[in-house]
Amino acid sequence: MSHTALDTDPTQPPPGDDHAFFGQPRGLMTLSGLEVWERFSFLGMQAILVLYFADTVANGGMGMEPGTAASVSAAYGTLVYLVSVAGGWLADRILGSYRAVLYGGVLIACGHYAMAVPTATMTWVGLGLISAGTGLLKPNVATMVGKLYRTDDERRDAGFALYYMGINIGAFLGPLITGWLGDHASWHWGFSAAAFGMTLGLIQYVLGRRHLAGRKNTAEFALAPAPLRRAVRLIALGVVVVAAVATALALAGWLTMDRFVDLLTVVSVITPVVYFVVMFRSPRVTPEERGRLRPYVVLFLASVVFNFILFQAYSTMMLLASTNARTEIFGFHFPASWYASALGAFEVALAPVVAAAWARMGPRQPHASNKIALGVILGGLSFLLMVLPTSGHADDSYRMAAWWIVGSYLLLGLGDILLETSGMSATTKLAPKAFASQTMALWFLSLALANGIQAQIVKLYGEVSNPAYFGVNGAIAVVAGVAVVVAAPWLKRTMHPVH
Repeated sequence: MSHTALDTDPTQPPPGDDHAFFGQPRGLMTLSGLEVWERFSFLGMQAILVLYFADTVANGGMGMEPGTAASVSAAYGTLVYLVSVAGGWLADRILGSYRAVLYGGVLIACGHYAMAVPTATMTWVGLGLISAGTGLLKPNVATMVGKLYRTDDERRDAGFALYYMGINIGAFLGPLITGWLGDHASWHWGFSAAAFGMTLGLIQYVLGRRHLAGRKNTAEFALAPAPLRRAVRLIALGVVVVAAVATALALAGWLTMDRFVDLLTVVSVITPVVYFVVMFRSPRVTPEERGRLRPYVVLFLASVVFNFILFQAYSTMMLLASTNARTEIFGFHFPASWYASALGAFEVALAPVVAAAWARMGPRQPHASNKIALGVILGGLSFLLMVLPTSGHADDSYRMAAWWIVGSYLLLGLGDILLETSGMSATTKLAPKAFASQTMALWFLSLALANGIQAQIVKLYGEVSNPAYFGVNGAIAVVAGVAVVVAAPWLKRTMHPVH
């Protein structure tokens, strides 16, 4: 019989007795601190990655066309979220949450250090390491936060709010540092800052491990010794075979970057379809649970549409900012990548406002499906806003005022708060009991699918006019959000008891 670390570790104080961090368990400070630095490094690197890809070789970049640069950047995001599904399984069955997060953090740091080396080969090695590390770390940190609280602990929601704020503090600070270094020194100095940030996160994580639930070196639902040995052998064999096949295809000239991007897109489409089919057909899913899965398909697709827009905050929007936007406010000049910090800043500022508004409204607040729909509509409007300043200017030297992109990120940040908080909450409540963990994995797959679709669509960036690109994509998102609003009566009825 499996037990949680809280059951098996008598040296660990009961979480309900720990109020050391703003009334929350002390371990929340350790995990929030790790997320600050992980997001600092991940989004700090992401803010300059597409600019590095698109910059000229003479200037230290990779010399890609803008559409190709955005596509490769999106493919990297697809890989990260696909690996996250495997990361949750490895933590549950083999590594345990603490070791999964630790090993993931080490891989991320090594990846950023690799990218600090100014060669194309080390760039690809670094991105591979960061993808694998983030896949291990990201899905398991949130799980560890949940383990700090007893099921009936009323502090849980407030604790996750503090944790979410830590994520966005890192999202705000990362692009400021990496962007300045990329602009004033070199892109690889920016990647070095990301490596340094992740290293700081790991140090404070290890130093604070005594305050964490699940810190023992055992998986919560560990495989028995014999199946464990078989699983480890299969995983090792799989990694070697995939690496060997990929190398052989690359040397033969078949596995080009474009084909690799296309392959990731296909995988990102097939994987969630398979997940849904298995869940709908499983005899372990009751008819009532199957009825709640149907509205979840709608929420899943809404997440895909919104995140297709959101992730372009670090790809096409960065390219637009670097070529078509002013990089000065009140006479102060700043790197184009600093625009990405606006998104994190808005989410830090708006998250408590939204939470307070819902608390004040109480039972009168909108249904979860309407919150998600509004988030999708705001995402679409953030792109439609870009149609105005990019229209009617034949002169390539024209630069829009900074406030246009800042305003777009304001809409996007508010939409993200509405959709992510409501979507993840609904996911936990609509999940069939037999597939609780896998349903949360589906939420990550919605992010992978959004990036997979983005990897194809962004190839049009630079090939069509900016008003057409942002206008069509934004309009599609708005229409999708309105469709969810129209479906609200059915969603409210089938999502019961989700409010």
